[in-house]
Amino acid sequence: MAELDHPARSVLLVLHDVAPETWPDYQPFVEAVDALGGVVMTHLVVPNFHHRNPLEHDRSFRQVMESRLAAGDELALHGYYHADDAPPPRTPREWFMRRVYTWEGEFYTLAEQQALERLNQGIELFHRLGWPLHGFVAPAWLMSQGTRQALRQLPLAYTSDPQHFYRLPSFEKIRAPGLVWSAGTAWRRSFSRAVSDWQLKRWREAPSLRLGLHPVDMRFADSRAYWLDTLRHLLAEGRVATTKRAWLAQQGAAAQAA
Repeated sequence: MAELDHPARSVLLVLHDVAPETWPDYQPFVEAVDALGGVVMTHLVVPNFHHRNPLEHDRSFRQVMESRLAAGDELALHGYYHADDAPPPRTPREWFMRRVYTWEGEFYTLAEQQALERLNQGIELFHRLGWPLHGFVAPAWLMSQGTRQALRQLPLAYTSDPQHFYRLPSFEKIRAPGLVWSAGTAWRRSFSRAVSDWQLKRWREAPSLRLGLHPVDMRFADSRAYWLDTLRHLLAEGRVATTKRAWLAQQGAAAQAA
C-alpha cells in the first residue's frame, strides 16, 4: 500500500503522428531508446495520415505496431486523418488557429455527430486489428465542443492536452506537464531548447513529465539528440518510464488508497 501512497516519479515518452510514412523517421530513435532497456512508450497512431496511407493496408507497419504492443508499449488513437478538411476559416481567431498555429487541427471544428462518426471509425479499426485502445489525443490537441460531447459517449479512458490528462467521460482534469518542440527551422529548435531547459528546471520535482515528440524532431540531429539525452537524464534521476494508460491507472490507485 505504501507504494500506492508514494508512487515513483515517472517519465512518459509519447510519439505523435505515428503512421506508415512517419515510422522511418522514428525507427532509429526508437531503436536507441530500446537499447537503454526497459523504456516503454505511447504511440499516437493516425489511421490514414493525410488521406494518403491507410495503415490497415500496410502489413509491415501493422507488424511493427504489434511488436511494440508485445514489448509493453501503448497505442492510442490520434485523430483519423490528421488533416483539417473543414471549410476555410471565417474569423481572425479561426484563421490563426487553423492556418498559423496548425493546418492539422482535424477535430477543431467538427460538430458532435461528425466527431462521433470519425472517432468510431478509429475505434472500429483498432478493434478489427485486435489492438487495445484506451485513449484519444486530438491532432494539435485541438477539440471542438462537439468533439468533447462525442468523447463522453465512447468507451475511452482518457484524452489529453499539452499539460493535462482528462479522465473520460467526466473530463476530470489531472495535471501532467509536458515538453514539446517546434523543430522545423534552426531558430525554432534553439528557442524550443531554451524553453524546454527552463521547463525541466521548473518541473524538476513534478511527479510526472511527458516528452511529446513529433516526426520532424527526428529529422534533425540536434533535436533528436536532445530528446534522447533528456530521456537518459530523467531516467538517471530515478524516474520510471511508463505509458499514458498505466500512469492514469496509477493515479486512480493512489487516489483510492489515500
